[in-house]
Amino acid sequence: MNPQTVEPRMKARIALSVNDQPHELLVPVHKTLLEVLREDLGLTGTKHGCELGECGTCTVLVDGEPVLSCLALPVELEGRRITTVEGLAEGGRLHPLQQAFAELGAAQCGYCTPGVLLTAQALLAAEALPPRDRIREALAGNLCRCTGYTKILDAVELAALRLSRGARAGAGR
Repeated sequence: MNPQTVEPRMKARIALSVNDQPHELLVPVHKTLLEVLREDLGLTGTKHGCELGECGTCTVLVDGEPVLSCLALPVELEGRRITTVEGLAEGGRLHPLQQAFAELGAAQCGYCTPGVLLTAQALLAAEALPPRDRIREALAGNLCRCTGYTKILDAVELAALRLSRGARAGAGR
């Protein structure tokens, strides 16, 4: 179909996997993933930021990789695994990143925190104990207006250490 002939009100039926839960939705084809998560699924942990792909506030994971949900169309994400900040904790227990952020005061206003957490999660899934420069590089697309980033970097390092210890302890069983 020629994109120029698509009616602005055209909707698509889509099936999404969000936080390991299946969802079937009928949404306008132009609606962003950010809008679908917040408005249709009630997952308000993902925040509206610049809506231009420049601040990282709306970051979610798609198949484990950070994606700016303000630029992603859900119609293109069928069959992919989407994780929001609500899906980070397991069984009512905070993820080690969330725990470290809370302990070290890495989240001040908290607005950027969901995007930072998910970006950090993707980094730690790929690299168990990244050096501080690598953490800084991975988080470069996540803007925070409240901190000097030091506590954020400290929290990611602490979580990496705890996750690494947990992996080693699990391997020794």
